[in-house]
Amino acid sequence: MAAGKMCMRTRRNKEATTEWTGLFMSDLKTKQESLVFIKRMMAVAVSSITYLRGIFPEDAYRSRYLEDLCIKVLREDCNSPGASKIVKWMMGCFDALQKQYLQIVFIGVYTNPKEPNCIIESYQFKFKYTKKGPEMDVLRNDDVNTRVTLEDTKRASMVLIRKLFLLMQNLDVLPNNVYLTMKLYYYDDVTPADYEPPGFKEGECDSLWFEGMAVHFKVGEVQTAFHTLRVRVSAEQGCVQKLQEENHLRETKQVPQQIPPGTEMIMVGPEVGLFKYRSFGL
Repeated sequence: MAAGKMCMRTRRNKEATTEWTGLFMSDLKTKQESLVFIKRMMAVAVSSITYLRGIFPEDAYRSRYLEDLCIKVLREDCNSPGASKIVKWMMGCFDALQKQYLQIVFIGVYTNPKEPNCIIESYQFKFKYTKKGPEMDVLRNDDVNTRVTLEDTKRASMVLIRKLFLLMQNLDVLPNNVYLTMKLYYYDDVTPADYEPPGFKEGECDSLWFEGMAVHFKVGEVQTAFHTLRVRVSAEQGCVQKLQEENHLRETKQVPQQIPPGTEMIMVGPEVGLFKYRSFGL
């Protein structure tokens, strides 16, 4: 499986504002603007992950430009059945997010269609809600309220995107045939018992596990006045061969030279978890 390539270009300063507003929002002062922004950030993250990991064909994406980066975003009208399903799943996530029901989005990559819970990579996004609006937090470890400006958000967004790009390209190439699963977790105290977003059906208590050693990467965070987004990537140890060969893999929180400062790598033992998820993608 050929991995996607990170596209670079020479930045023109006069294009910077146009590029940002074309991909995200011109301002983030209201709850609705912040909500749209966090949806688009999730779409960019999922699209970048699937593109750089070579999961879908090139024609499933369209190009958008942000500073010196050419960002590939999944097309809503693409002809790839797998990519169309991911887009459909994200629309379901957005429905649950809009209603403030959604707690966690879990995306797993697996190789055996008969064992979809035996994963080799995963991406987890966790959402919290405040009186101001939804707060998106991938495995949040603290609860810090910080007043941020649009420029703060822009800067943090670019750092997060760049780190994610570089991390994806430092993982070993995926096998030729891989599959994706998406599982949703809700806040039971506010979510109707019969609620299922479009593209999902009722889930159940089930196990998720990595074969062998799981390695977790804490990539970074983006904040607005209404949301906080932290990104975590988990991969089976065998997929981080590039990092291991350079002796940059540690059982500490030291930063490997191949990935940007601020990215944490944590090794744990063979991972098995029992999760009660309310919905999973059809």
